[in-house]
Amino acid sequence: MLSKELAKEALRRALATGADYAEVFAEHTLSKNINIISGKTDKIGDAVISGVGIRIFKGTRCVSGSASSLAPEAVLQCASKVADALTGTAAIEDIVLRERLFGDIHPVRIVPGGVENSEKIDYLREVCQAAKDYSDEIVQVNGNFLEVDHNILIATSEGLFAQDRQIRSRVSVSSVASKDGENQTGSEAPGSRKGLELFEDFDPKELGKKASKQAVTMLHAGYCKAGTMPVAIENGFGGVIFHEACGHSLEASCVALGQSQFVDKLGTQIANPKVTAIDDGTIPNGWGSINIDDEGTPSRKNVLIENGILKSYMIDKLNGRRMGMESTGNSRRQSYRFEPTSRMTNTYIAAGQDSDEDIIGSIEYGLYAKSMGGGSVNPTTGQFNFSVREGYIIRNGKICEPVRGASLIGKGSDIIMNIDMVGKNVARAQGMCGASSGSIPTDVGQPLIRVSSITVGGR
Repeated sequence: MLSKELAKEALRRALATGADYAEVFAEHTLSKNINIISGKTDKIGDAVISGVGIRIFKGTRCVSGSASSLAPEAVLQCASKVADALTGTAAIEDIVLRERLFGDIHPVRIVPGGVENSEKIDYLREVCQAAKDYSDEIVQVNGNFLEVDHNILIATSEGLFAQDRQIRSRVSVSSVASKDGENQTGSEAPGSRKGLELFEDFDPKELGKKASKQAVTMLHAGYCKAGTMPVAIENGFGGVIFHEACGHSLEASCVALGQSQFVDKLGTQIANPKVTAIDDGTIPNGWGSINIDDEGTPSRKNVLIENGILKSYMIDKLNGRRMGMESTGNSRRQSYRFEPTSRMTNTYIAAGQDSDEDIIGSIEYGLYAKSMGGGSVNPTTGQFNFSVREGYIIRNGKICEPVRGASLIGKGSDIIMNIDMVGKNVARAQGMCGASSGSIPTDVGQPLIRVSSITVGGR
């Protein structure tokens, strides 16, 4: 994307007015989005994103800019404009860029861009047909395939010159069940840092059936009663509770500014001793995995909470300066247009020692949250509200009738203290996380867990 000579000159210009650090981030990304509605191809969208983002630091002051071109004149002009925000003389005399190869632990066997659209459409149609055939109550099925070929280059005044290629694929299906004018939706959306070999990991008929089964089940469900009760939250996307209610509060973008419920809590107990939580960007082919972050720092496995004790935050370079701590390889951005900051990769609650049978059996009356939906959280206070997409009442240690309209309401610091049983079977699920540096792919995950007491919203 950029020659080493051009990157070096851009860094030199960016440093000309006294910055003590400069960074060039170049990007060339190809993406494709195929959408099917009721068995017919609705839209095929191709996009190209290409440009450069340049940042400089002076202490904890940061200035950034971007250009939607990788042409030399655009890159150098961007560097000069960023430098114009400071007044002074160059503090760094010379830069020696040395290329570093960090390796790739995310093998891609079938690059999506080299495969005809027809093959992807055929797979989607099989998914959607299975979803439609599940029940006469399924009135609409939407299928989507996303492929991304994300190429980045990072050069810094510290001498780093590195590149990474990130290929991701994702299939999603959404079914709508309808009866007597009332609709309910079910969905499945697996993804991976893989190519089209993703299709081999998921039976298209099973994907379609799962989405429609959820929609039909919820169509015939009664409403959940509100109250405070124990809740068992299933593995996989159930991990969105930790991601939202606690994960964002452990990002340095909140902690460094004193806007987190976990400020100054390192080394203290913030969760039940049964809780160990990890952010790991090195999981092979993980949806949120990276070889290097968007500042060129190698990704790594960060133990955030160990047996209830807060061990680490997720830190980027700028907020690391503010906190006096090193980067943990968590700096991420949607594209060159966004300024990077600390973000999650693959974040999950680690396996515990409790069996699923014991967790369910321990609840006399409560809620089984089989599938979680969306929600909102305030990272400063930790207050959250999440919908339960598919829920069931637990009576006398047995999963009973389905209920809809349930939501989980609480505070992050409370919920992780109240997780008193942790299962053995960890599963992860894929999502897109939005924050100040844009929308990025992240995994969430956990085993089945029990929250001893939480407010359940309902009717």
